[in-house]
Amino acid sequence: MTQHSDPPAPDPRPRRRNQPAPPREDVLAAAMDTIAAHGLDGLTMAGLGRQVGMSSGHLLYYFRSRDELLLRTLEWSESRLGAARAAVLSGPGTARERLDGYVDVYVPDGPRDPHWTLWLEVWNRSRGADDDARARQAAIERAWHRDLVALLAEGVSRGEFRAGLDAERAAHRTRALLDGFSVHVAVGIPGTDREQVLSHVGEFISETLLP
Repeated sequence: MTQHSDPPAPDPRPRRRNQPAPPREDVLAAAMDTIAAHGLDGLTMAGLGRQVGMSSGHLLYYFRSRDELLLRTLEWSESRLGAARAAVLSGPGTARERLDGYVDVYVPDGPRDPHWTLWLEVWNRSRGADDDARARQAAIERAWHRDLVALLAEGVSRGEFRAGLDAERAAHRTRALLDGFSVHVAVGIPGTDREQVLSHVGEFISETLLP
């Protein structure tokens, strides 16, 4: 009698006609959850497919490559941060108070913050990215910059920030500071935890932007 090995695990690819693929947003949310729990090394097409009930081939049909999956996930995460940023900027309070809120949304929560973990990976891959991917990354940067310029210009017009302040130049300097400190927080460099960074940024604002 011939011995038979255990049957292979069922292929998740077959789907019933009445069992549609999950919405793309659900797949992106699952990818971000995986990054939060296991880091980027834990995010694979096969593992994500098992999590959402799709094959890796089906995921590649949607996203073409892992790089595209990462960028789409970043764009999805940015849309959520963008909504939080818009709520802060359109809310009550002085321009300085709303600037503090902008900074609070910008700076990562701590080491291995999933959004910043993803940002750093996409930045790292950007040198080899195609023109479309680089343009989409730049669009994310422009949204943060545009909102900051508008807020600083409003603060100048109201007399809350220094008269004659060049909002465009000040926004570049402020975001460079935020990016540098945020990388330190995201990778866990000693002496630059979130609270320390917020304190440093607050001092910078007081020393360079206020009258």
